[in-house]
Amino acid sequence: MSEQTKEPNALERVTSDPVSRRRFMALAGGGGAASFSLLLAACGSGSDTTGSTSGTDTGASKPAAKSGTEQFGKGDLGIVNYALTLEYLEAAFYDDVVKSGLFKGADLTLIKEIGKNEQEHVAALTAAAKQLGGKPAPKPKTKFPLDSADSVLKLAATVENAGAAAYLGQAGFIQSPDILAAALSIHSVEGRHASALNTLTNQSPTPDGPFAKPATAEATLAAVMPFIVS
Repeated sequence: MSEQTKEPNALERVTSDPVSRRRFMALAGGGGAASFSLLLAACGSGSDTTGSTSGTDTGASKPAAKSGTEQFGKGDLGIVNYALTLEYLEAAFYDDVVKSGLFKGADLTLIKEIGKNEQEHVAALTAAAKQLGGKPAPKPKTKFPLDSADSVLKLAATVENAGAAAYLGQAGFIQSPDILAAALSIHSVEGRHASALNTLTNQSPTPDGPFAKPATAEATLAAVMPFIVS
């Protein structure tokens, strides 16, 4: 009986294939082999990526791990729509914050800039879902607590840290190197947002230390559920 070979994910592909690795680096905007190795260590993979240096299979193929985004679609489409749903929430949050009148000056400028980035992420992920041949996730209705400037900034920092961790948590499940490069590009920006807001709220700019910690889809969705009205 022949064994079914599991399709390698994008991290496995770009690790094993020099051509894919060079293409990924170009799509992601550069970066050295050392930083790429740290990425692999930080986010891991949806399966065993240690492999065998001899190229022989020493055991039966393992079933592919679930990303937790299957409710949004199959494979990469589900991951893209999961990310799109999170970006909808972030974009709506900053839009509401700007309209609240709680901020002025430099803080308002920062909030507007972050909000603009999130809107652009929505546009990019919507296009990605269509390019994958699927339907973009619908935009949920949201409601956020906007009680004071201090509480809003702390919530913004929490949201951005969660967003960065969410992207990292999906890296090992993505099949397409193009989608992986796009996701990590957005992850980088989310991390910069989080760092700026952490500093503004007197928190560490790197709360997880030198290596960011990924978050599962289940944990992330549970955290944002209170902000979704329908």
